[in-house]
Amino acid sequence: MPRVQEPPQPEGGPGSAEGRLLKHAAELKRFSRRNFLTGTGAAAVLAADMFFTRHVQAERRTNRILTVRDDFAESYYPNASWILFPGYKTSWEEAQWILNSLRGALRQRGQLAAVGYSNEGLDIDEIVIAVIEHVRAKQLTSLYFYGHSFGGMVATQVAARLRELHGVEVEFILLDSSPYSKFDVLDQSWFEGVVVLYEGGFRVPTVLRGGYELGERIMHKDERSWRQVLDQSLEQLSPIAPSSVLIQSESAYIYHFDATRFAGKLGGTRMAFIGNPRDGTVKYETARQSWAQTFAANMVSTDRRTDDALPAHASPQWNPFVYRPIIEELQDEIFPLPSGGPRMTVF
Repeated sequence: MPRVQEPPQPEGGPGSAEGRLLKHAAELKRFSRRNFLTGTGAAAVLAADMFFTRHVQAERRTNRILTVRDDFAESYYPNASWILFPGYKTSWEEAQWILNSLRGALRQRGQLAAVGYSNEGLDIDEIVIAVIEHVRAKQLTSLYFYGHSFGGMVATQVAARLRELHGVEVEFILLDSSPYSKFDVLDQSWFEGVVVLYEGGFRVPTVLRGGYELGERIMHKDERSWRQVLDQSLEQLSPIAPSSVLIQSESAYIYHFDATRFAGKLGGTRMAFIGNPRDGTVKYETARQSWAQTFAANMVSTDRRTDDALPAHASPQWNPFVYRPIIEELQDEIFPLPSGGPRMTVF
C-alpha cells in the first residue's frame, strides 16, 4: 500500500522549528519576567534590611540618653528626671518600652529617660559623660535612677561617679532584682564562659547566641509565656538587638563588680530594693540582704516584692500593673508631694 505523505507545513508554521522556537521564547519571556520581578522585590527587601541594619549599628556606636516625651512631667517637673539603666541584653527599644510601661508612676516625680548602651561595649566613663551632659542640657536638679536588673550595678557606680567628679548627688536609686555580685547570678556556667571568651578576645557569633537565647528561655519556661519566649528570642536576633560585644562586656562587668567600692560614696542618696523570691535569674534573698548590708546608710526599703510578675525577674514591661503600685508607694513614702500636689494616674 503506498505511503501517504503528509502535506508540507508552511514555513514558519506552528509545527516548524521556527514556530517552536518562537513559542519557547514567549514562554521564557513570561517566566523571566515573573522571576525578574520576584527577584527584584526580594533584592529590594534585602537591601532595605541591610541599610536599616547598617544604620542601626552606626547609630549605636555611642551611648545615648533616650527620652520618652511626657507633657505632664515636663510641665510639672522641668528640672527632675528618672533615668533608667537597662538590664542585661536590653535593647534601646525595650528600655523605652519599660519607661512607657511605667509612665503612669514615674511621671509623678520626673521626666522619663534611659541610657542606651553603646554596641561597642559597656564603658562606665562614657556613660557618666552622657548622663552629665544630659543633666546640664536639661538643667536637671533632681535625679532618680531606676536600676533594671544588672542596671542597678551600673546606676550605683554612675551615681557615685557623678557625686565624686561633678558634685551631682542622685536623689534615689531603685534596684529592680539587681544582683549584688557575680555570686547572685544563678546560671554560673554560661555566665563565666561568656566572660572567659570575652576577656580572651573571642566574640560570640550571633547565630550561636540566638540558639542559646531560645534554649535558655525554654529551660525557664515556667517563668514565661510562650509568647514571651518567642518575642524575647526573636528580639535578640533582630538588627535592633544589643551586639554580642556589648552583651559580653556586660557579663564581664557583672563578673568584676565590687559594690563595696561605692559604699559611703553616695552621700544622701536613698535606695530601695524590689524583687521576686521566685526569680530564676538572680538569687533574690542573698542579693537583697547584701545590698541592704553594704548600703545600710542609704537603704530605705527592701521588703516590697513583685510576687505576681511573670517572668519573675525584672519584668516591668510585661507586668506594669504589678510594678506601678510599688513605685507609687515608694515615691509617696520617700518623696511625698505637698498637699494638693499634681498627682495623676492617667496611664
